[in-house]
Amino acid sequence: MNETSILRKLRPDELPALLELYRHLHEDDDWLPSPAGYEQVWESICANPLLHYFGAEVTGRLFATCTLTIIPNLTRAARPYGVVENVVTHPDFRKRGLATALLRHALDFARKENCYKVMLFTSRKDEATLRFYEQAGFQSGVKTGFVAKL
Repeated sequence: MNETSILRKLRPDELPALLELYRHLHEDDDWLPSPAGYEQVWESICANPLLHYFGAEVTGRLFATCTLTIIPNLTRAARPYGVVENVVTHPDFRKRGLATALLRHALDFARKENCYKVMLFTSRKDEATLRFYEQAGFQSGVKTGFVAKL
């Protein structure tokens, strides 16, 4: 990683920075007309001990983020598992190692939480993105994923 960055959990006051990053995740996404709807959801997220939003900060600004959900489980000796979603880096800071470091940080956190696996799904098909996830510690071909769009 070329930048000096801080990898950490997001603070409750960082909703505006997170939403700004999400504009680069799904540029054609539908957005709520009022920030109040996001604030209510964000308060619920921050209060949930199983939801973890991590960020990579450079010079005091958030430039990458991912979400790790810890899911309690009754198999695998009742060890939980994790799901990573919403991985995004600001376009001006891509290909600098921030997201790779951030994903490894999330995996380390999941290990400390005794997760037996962490899953990540992507709709991207390009080889560069798939290699990126593999370099960050994920393996393809271990499971087959299915999605029911609702």
